[in-house]
This record gives sequence, structure tokens and C-alpha cells, in this order.
Amino acid sequence: MTGTKLVTKVLQRYWRLARGLTLGAQGLIVDSEGRVLLIRHSYRPGWHFPGGGVEKNEPVETALERELKEEAGVTLRGTPQLFGVYANFRHFPNDHVAFFIVRDWDQASVPPPNREIAEQGFFSVDALPEGTHRSVLSRIEEVFRDQPRDPLW
Repeated sequence: MTGTKLVTKVLQRYWRLARGLTLGAQGLIVDSEGRVLLIRHSYRPGWHFPGGGVEKNEPVETALERELKEEAGVTLRGTPQLFGVYANFRHFPNDHVAFFIVRDWDQASVPPPNREIAEQGFFSVDALPEGTHRSVLSRIEEVFRDQPRDPLW
């Protein structure tokens, strides 16, 4: 187990004890060509939507805005659409994800890879990169192909 994975496991155990419930915010960023923005983290496998944890006393929309800026250099121009709230119990007990669709945004520049984000890119929903996470595939089916929503992330 790498040092980053060990720290993640320790923090998850701490959060389970310190917080009764955790909440994350993730965004489906859609460009003018209908492509979606995905990121690949340095600390976990696969391609994911940008987003992260909601801090204490932070509105979920503020967390989304902060995480999009930090991870992808994306700033919101309009109000994101809340698509759903999902249980993330497979990976973290009592965790939930607020999932937003973001169509009105800017990206002045793409941040260079860093300790958290290894790479990012826009992909056609019909040509997603190998290793795209199962939850991303499910959300894309729900949003773009009008499939029934699965309550689990």
C-alpha cells in the first residue's frame, strides 16, 4: 500500500468516527460539443467527475464551485443543476454524493498535473477513456440516455 493510500484509509476511519454522515459534491461538466470533463486522480484508479468533500459549515454548491476550480480550473457562470443525491456506501459508510450538471462555465486555463490530479480531458460520451469508473458510466447513462437512476453511487 502506498503512503497516499494509507493516509486515505486512516482519514476515512477518522471521518467515520468523527462524522455521522459525509457529503461530497461532483459535477458533470458538459462542453458545447456535448463532451464531458473527466479527471484522473493520482491516489485512486480510474477516470472520475471533478468534485470532492463538503466541509463543515459549507453549502454544497460552494463546495462544488471550490472543487471544480481546484481540480479542473473551471469557474461557474450560472447555477448548476442538482441531478440527484446518491449513497456512496460501497466505498464509504454513511457517505453521500450530490451530483450536479454544469453547462454554464468557463475554463481560462487547464491546471497542470499536480499531487492530486494526474490528468484531465473532455471526452465524448460514446468514447470514454479506458478505466472510466463504474459510477461515472452509470451517471452518463442516466443523464444522456435517460436510464433509470440507481440510488447507489
